[in-house]
Amino acid sequence: MASHSSAYVVAAALVAYLLPGTFGWVRGDVSSVILGVIMLTMGLTLSAEDFRILLGRPWDILIGACAQFTLMPLIAYFLTQAFGLNPYLSIGIILVGCCPGGVSSNIMSFLCKGDVAFSVGMTTASTLLAPIMTPLLVWWLADTRIEVDTLGMFRGILLVTIIPVAIGFMVNRYASRRSWYGDVRQVMPGVSVTCLALIVGGVVSQVKPQLMLHGIGLFLLMLAVVFCHNTLGYLLGYNVGRLFRFSIPKRRTISIEVGMQNAGMATVLATAFFASDETLARTPESILCVVPCAISCAYHSISGTILAGLFARYDRQK
Repeated sequence: MASHSSAYVVAAALVAYLLPGTFGWVRGDVSSVILGVIMLTMGLTLSAEDFRILLGRPWDILIGACAQFTLMPLIAYFLTQAFGLNPYLSIGIILVGCCPGGVSSNIMSFLCKGDVAFSVGMTTASTLLAPIMTPLLVWWLADTRIEVDTLGMFRGILLVTIIPVAIGFMVNRYASRRSWYGDVRQVMPGVSVTCLALIVGGVVSQVKPQLMLHGIGLFLLMLAVVFCHNTLGYLLGYNVGRLFRFSIPKRRTISIEVGMQNAGMATVLATAFFASDETLARTPESILCVVPCAISCAYHSISGTILAGLFARYDRQK
């Protein structure tokens, strides 16, 4: 499923680049609704047991959440300085760094024989903390030339993440014993992947003019930044596990949870708060902020699949 998801996202990006009109409708409120559907699918996987895990492993979850909301934002910030990125490209990669863990990280933890319960706990905790942590971190790290609507971002994350997750959880809690619910759960991963592909396609269709203007150099530059951001997240996350003497499965999980971000959320936030229609009318270049987010959407899925495969291969060889 994980490898298929990355293939679908890459395919959507290619179609959107070649035929921008195909995904031209995926923008603004439509993107927010699509992200809400993705988060709803996450909520449908949560049960009361997952929240008992949060309460029963507070030390593990605290370490994971601190790593999530310190390492990735700071790595993003230092990369913007090291690569000399302009303010709009900088805000894009900083947004990715300040978002919670990606939903597909749970699948990767399962594939590499990580601690799946810990993975679900970390994803849930970081998602619940996101309305507060993401706006504050973006406000702190963003270029002062760009105005950050912290309160608006808080409301936006609340509407498109926490509320759908809560609805999904309640549906799972009260409908899980119904005969039809198993069929719903089975199609949800496919719905989530389709929605992520739509978001990426919509972004690529919007940024194509800027990609054409700046040439392949812009794409390669941001691919290098995303590669460094994601890889350093994996490495430092794993070493946090070593520092706190986590077991091998837990080290793998915290590595994946820290390195893989909810880039779909970052994409929607970038579009809504830094590249809205009003902002684009004044500053067309502001659309650049969604480029790092779109690349991260595809790249994190691919790299997570590869990392899980490497962990699994290591086990086989050992």
